[in-house]
Amino acid sequence: MHTWISSAPSLLLDSQPFQFSAPGSLLSEHKLPIDSTCFIRKTNSSSNQVEIGLSSTAFYLARMANKMPGNHSARVERGLSAVEPQPGDVPPKTPYKIREQPLGSARHIRIVGIGAGASGLNMIRTLRLNLSNYDLIVYEKNADVGGTWYENRYPGCRCDVPSHSYQFSWRPKHDWSNFFSPADEIHDYLCQVCDEEGMRGSIKTLHQITSATWNERDGIWDIRVRNLQTGKDFRDYADFLLDGTGILNNWKWPDVENLNAFQGTMVHTARWPKDFDHTNKVIAVIGNGSTGIQVLPELQPGAKKIYHIVRTPTWVLPPRIQSWKIMGQAGEVLSSIQMDENENFSQDTIDKFRSDPDFYRRFVKGIEREVNNTFPILLTNGPVQAFARAKVVEYMTAMLGGDERLCKALIPTYPLGCRRMTPGHGYLRALTKPNVEVVTRGMRRFVPQGIELESGQVLKVDAIICATGFETSFCPRFPLVGRGGNVQDKWKNGIPRAYMSCAVAGLPNYFAFLGPNAPIGHGSVFTLSEHIAKYITGVIKKCQTEGIKAISPSQAAVDDYFEHISAFMPRTAWAAPCRSWFKAGRVDGPVTALHPGSRIHFFDMLERFRGEDWEYVYDNVRQNRFAYLGNGFSAKELDPKGDPTWYLDSPAKL
Repeated sequence: MHTWISSAPSLLLDSQPFQFSAPGSLLSEHKLPIDSTCFIRKTNSSSNQVEIGLSSTAFYLARMANKMPGNHSARVERGLSAVEPQPGDVPPKTPYKIREQPLGSARHIRIVGIGAGASGLNMIRTLRLNLSNYDLIVYEKNADVGGTWYENRYPGCRCDVPSHSYQFSWRPKHDWSNFFSPADEIHDYLCQVCDEEGMRGSIKTLHQITSATWNERDGIWDIRVRNLQTGKDFRDYADFLLDGTGILNNWKWPDVENLNAFQGTMVHTARWPKDFDHTNKVIAVIGNGSTGIQVLPELQPGAKKIYHIVRTPTWVLPPRIQSWKIMGQAGEVLSSIQMDENENFSQDTIDKFRSDPDFYRRFVKGIEREVNNTFPILLTNGPVQAFARAKVVEYMTAMLGGDERLCKALIPTYPLGCRRMTPGHGYLRALTKPNVEVVTRGMRRFVPQGIELESGQVLKVDAIICATGFETSFCPRFPLVGRGGNVQDKWKNGIPRAYMSCAVAGLPNYFAFLGPNAPIGHGSVFTLSEHIAKYITGVIKKCQTEGIKAISPSQAAVDDYFEHISAFMPRTAWAAPCRSWFKAGRVDGPVTALHPGSRIHFFDMLERFRGEDWEYVYDNVRQNRFAYLGNGFSAKELDPKGDPTWYLDSPAKL
């Protein structure tokens, strides 16, 4: 892989001289980086123009150091499509040497992870099962593991994905208390997994990464980390940087004028104070996304008055158990369990989950199948969308008591699924209570007494509850500097683009969980993180055993992938005109948060590594892609614990 620089022969790079024996009128001496792989050739037999082929390492070092004076032009061709040496090229004098290691030898690498939520914990386990000869450290900014389930503890906080789907496939929990688990129970589960798997030794809590810069020469990430207990910064490095910060993690206040003018209590649901007492208070609840739908019915019984400020109507689903029993494929297994009116499992059901592994497995797989079956609803012009939409309108109208004003304010006209669909039986009932008033007029500003509306009316309140969600632009929270500069500068006001959601062009050896266009709205993130972790680990193992110093998706591959996403999304409800975090909070615009297909589609896509989509820098001076073949032996035949005749077991199985 080379960068061909077209230039006059007087081009000089201020480094060690490298000698060439060039034929004819070609210049025989050029000053080039001594660690470069380079070729030199004529561009025109009648001119004195030459092309100098530099390895990408040398090119980027030279460019970053601004050591390319004079008039010249450069074009970069990386990856498998790069210009190969042509007949007549003069190779460097450095001889090719056999690497005295067997095929399959794994070089030592250092891996740094960001975030110890579900994705970070699963990644620790996946690396342990599949890699050797590596160091791993995971930096977590919070005081404990658990990610969003450590941070979100507002009243009524729970997962809107069924409990038996919202767990690791390799760590089933038999005693979930409810069909939809509360936040503290999910956090306890993650802590238990972390402790029982012995993961805490790989995690540093209260440590936050403040910057990461790609070092092309060494093929590493230079990282700065802040110890949040001491306030001191220190440096670390990584051969591979794994970003598990998540999308619903960086909470934000509402975009309202004079945010700090209010003199009462202002609370964001992602930072709920343990000592907050809402009893007999007049409260404003801003937002009717998933969080607002959950928190409002918990506050309603004790509050004196609630003003519920709604900017956009949202679809509220009937209880899923009821729907699945009637129309789903899990009706039989759901009829075999017992729950109370609040969907808490009976003790007999929990005991059956524990004592009958076959029944438990059928139940888990039945629920997972139903979770996977939601995608057809989201196809805007399909019959499933039309049928489901009619049923949800019917349900919401009934739950709102047919109140014409409430129905007009709360039942959307946009397609079902344009915003995240959330079950909210208690929410709709709470809106009909006499101490709840739904406000659809826009907010102008905060004032000392409360909220001034655009109409001029002031809502005088004791507390403002902001269920206003998270910053979902995918813009990194710290400077992330790759080959093309800081990603923050590109994504802050631009469209974030990634390769299959987990890698970014120009960011070598960097991988993300649930990056742009991941299936975050398709179901459980636990099983998603398992598939992404296997994919990432496979790429790291390839680099570790095949002499690859740096790997990143090509810009062409990312552009092609984005082109497919852009063409596909208009057929889904996600792209319809409604304000949604799927579109970074915009009414219109590209869908940046979701995968263009079903969950199974995403899993299937990640099962095969497309090597042709990637650019490679090898760890040998000749940039020979086959140097990893080594000394003629394979590690498989030298491992005393291995099976050197493995090929006899399943000869035809791929």
